[in-house]
Amino acid sequence: MTERPVTGTSSIPIDIMRVMELIPHRFPFLMVDRIVELTLDEKAVGLKNVSINEPYFQGHFPRDAVMPGVLIIESMAQTAAVLVVETLEGAAAGKLVYFMTVDDARFRKPVFPGDQLMVEVSKLRSRGNFWKFRGEARVDGALVAEANFAAMIRDD
Repeated sequence: MTERPVTGTSSIPIDIMRVMELIPHRFPFLMVDRIVELTLDEKAVGLKNVSINEPYFQGHFPRDAVMPGVLIIESMAQTAAVLVVETLEGAAAGKLVYFMTVDDARFRKPVFPGDQLMVEVSKLRSRGNFWKFRGEARVDGALVAEANFAAMIRDD
């Protein structure tokens, strides 16, 4: 896979249909609704509209619905996957991306139904199929979660 030169920020949002072309996740495990900003080989900002209709809210928690922290991290990973596929000009589209590490994860505030989760991931480094990222999730500008994580694209 050859990386293309990076020349700037995409001003065109990547809608849900394009997201589903780029990564293999589907409902109920698709944790990014749109990419609102993308700078090739550098960073991406994804949006997840958190709805009470999400199946995990039936059990987490019925009287005080809170988005599970692991799914916030998954939203970071899926946003990062879109960044990787776009950076690689689609060469990795639909391929499986495996978590290798999650480090320094911190959950600062709960995320509730009705919130818009804005997820920014920044590439820290990459080598071959290995990519390392820093992710931050915010609601109304307030930091709700952060983590460093690494992933590997599976070569078929």
